[in-house]
Amino acid sequence: MKTFSATPADIDKSWILIDAEGVVLGRLASIIAMRLRGKHKPSFTPSQDMGDNVIVINADKVQLTGKKRDKPNYWHTGYPGGIKSRTTGQILEGAHPERVVMQAVKRMLPGGPLSRRQMTHLRVYAGAEHPHEAQNPTVLDVKALNPKNTRSA
Repeated sequence: MKTFSATPADIDKSWILIDAEGVVLGRLASIIAMRLRGKHKPSFTPSQDMGDNVIVINADKVQLTGKKRDKPNYWHTGYPGGIKSRTTGQILEGAHPERVVMQAVKRMLPGGPLSRRQMTHLRVYAGAEHPHEAQNPTVLDVKALNPKNTRSA
């Protein structure tokens, strides 16, 4: 019996819609990363882009546990003395809250050219509106998968 390896002709991509309202960020990111890689499919081949297209809405309403809202995120401008920081809470309340979800998913994928291509199949929106209605995405209810996915405050 030979091991099955999928070819680009065997790949069937679908569209998935995930509502991030009230869902814990780490659990959400791991589910999204699994869907982007295609590990939920029985024909998963690690060297192929098998994953689905994922749309995440309400990224500004994602939940963080513990003191992660106060965790600083650093970056450097490239100039001497150009180290900058902003807390995760400030990013979520700022102009681009979708960057928190994007960064969490990116860090759960293995590094390399394939992962960078898989990240292009992720679309994250801060509000409930998205321009992908024509693709007829299937809704994935992350809250119903596990009771731990939501934060009980």
